[in-house]
Amino acid sequence: MYPDPRVSGLIERHFVPVRVHIRDNADEFKRLGERYGAQWTPTALILDSTGAERHRIEGFLPLDDFLPQLKLGLAHAAFGEGKFADAERWFRELVDAHPTSDAAAEALYWAGVSKYKGSGDASALGETARQFKERYRDSPWAKKASIWAG
Repeated sequence: MYPDPRVSGLIERHFVPVRVHIRDNADEFKRLGERYGAQWTPTALILDSTGAERHRIEGFLPLDDFLPQLKLGLAHAAFGEGKFADAERWFRELVDAHPTSDAAAEALYWAGVSKYKGSGDASALGETARQFKERYRDSPWAKKASIWAG
């Protein structure tokens, strides 16, 4: 389904892929499209183990943007299930491996939140705010983290 081994390997290890083609599976496409509000193709939905949507990727993305979005979805799924250590690991791995991606600033923000939620240590939020002063300072996520700078 995905020719790049980084994408196919990540999917094989961490996802249960379901592909529904708009023409080949028209009835199933309509049913799932209505259930999940998919309005455009391609749409990739990352669901947690309960079937709750945790991340959505709409439209085509080149590999260097798609791969971090998949990791962002894994992290959000772990966070949504209360697996904060796993979520933090995925968010931080994304920032380290894809620091210039569109997903990196969001991942940095949620890495701090995950650490705080897992430990109760509010200093994780302050540290995240400090990191935003060095990286992604003009991002919307830096603005959201600015309250933690205190």
